[in-house]
Amino acid sequence: MSDGSRAVQAHAGARAPEALARRTAVVVGGGLAGVTAALALADAGVDVTLVEGRPRLGGLAFSFQRGELTVDNGQHVYLRCCTAYRWFLDRIEGAALAPLQDRLDVPVVDVAKPEGRRLGRLRRDPLPVPLHLGRSLATYPHLSLAERAAVGRAALALKGLDLADPALDAQDFGSWLAAHGQSARAVEALWDLVGVATLNAVAGDASLGLAAMVFKTGLLSDPGAADIGWAGVPLGELHDRLARKALDSAGVRTEVRTRVTSVSLNENGGWSVQVPGETLRADAVVLAVPQRETHDLLPPGALDAPGRLLEIGTAPILNVHVVYDRPVLARPFLAALGTRVQWVFDRTAASGLREGQYLAVSQSAARDDIDEPVAVLRERYLPELERLIPGTRDALVKDFFVTRERTATFAPTPGVGRLRPGARTKAPGLYLAGAWTATGWPATMESAVRSGVSAADAALSALGRPRPARLFAFEEAA
Repeated sequence: MSDGSRAVQAHAGARAPEALARRTAVVVGGGLAGVTAALALADAGVDVTLVEGRPRLGGLAFSFQRGELTVDNGQHVYLRCCTAYRWFLDRIEGAALAPLQDRLDVPVVDVAKPEGRRLGRLRRDPLPVPLHLGRSLATYPHLSLAERAAVGRAALALKGLDLADPALDAQDFGSWLAAHGQSARAVEALWDLVGVATLNAVAGDASLGLAAMVFKTGLLSDPGAADIGWAGVPLGELHDRLARKALDSAGVRTEVRTRVTSVSLNENGGWSVQVPGETLRADAVVLAVPQRETHDLLPPGALDAPGRLLEIGTAPILNVHVVYDRPVLARPFLAALGTRVQWVFDRTAASGLREGQYLAVSQSAARDDIDEPVAVLRERYLPELERLIPGTRDALVKDFFVTRERTATFAPTPGVGRLRPGARTKAPGLYLAGAWTATGWPATMESAVRSGVSAADAALSALGRPRPARLFAFEEAA
């Protein structure tokens, strides 16, 4: 069958009597947002084509081969409160491969202190909020007694903020923390320790609205909300292989290495999506690509102010990868203070490494390092790892390399909330998805999945198709 014949046949159902009609949709983008939207639409009986320009699915949460290693481009974690991403893992039958901690426990090492007194922990007890963190905060050695008390007062003030108040988005988190008695040390050792990793920005550069959402949801909503989960396998196993398997089982036609060149509304109210050598026709289109690509594909009139998409800034993430000839770290991960190193993860088993140990150093908000040559980064980071992890001092570095995502996330700057569009556009049948859209969350895997759900929900409503009950089960768990 020719490509053109497939397109005609795919859209033929839209001209059948309503009782027999098969609705069609094209999803542009194969990241978590696009895969979620495609699965949701297909589960509701829509004929879906998913188009992705890269040779794989997964967006910016992917894996690649480096010799015998399977390497994630960056370390990704999620929290127990990430109910949408947890639904996604269940939907692709991957939950067992990315387990959660039984209970939040984060080792925090301060290299500025004498060895033997460097380790602190952020962990929870099986008590109601906010008592679940009370003992951990009371004994946290990286803050003074007065700073710990001030943190408790600020947390209670944060809990009282109304996330629906648009004024929060206009203020920066750093100024709010200073106004609530937080010292520079408290910001470094607690607020930024969590905030930089989740927001991809330091407190002074982050919207109070997004920061409040992170801390209220993750630390002040439910005792287990901040328990951490991460993949024990390469991300490509989840977001590409298992996602592809789920899409195939749902009947989604998936085309990779296929870049969309235009999206246009037809005279009959349907949509044409142009790819090399083929025109895909559909009743609904979901654009699940980054904001700048979305801007370039939007037809005229789809948004009142499309230029706002170009005002949404981006923020980089750098990952430093080091393979040692022997085990050097006994913990699965740790956070660091007193050093440029932020978080270190053991990726040995997940990568397939059989001898030695492979550590991944995850550096958010990494504007100072993102464009530096590998040799410079090696000189910067290896000595810092030796300061942080004593076992590295006598170990041989067998491999050192970096991965860079210069536009890893949208920048969560004050005022960004007014720039983030919702799922619906002014063009009937055209919907937007992506972690950068108005999900209420910062740029996380959770935000991406939620955006895909929102776009699918809007499309299904317009197409007259019922919501699949299992798709929205995560809302009840939230």
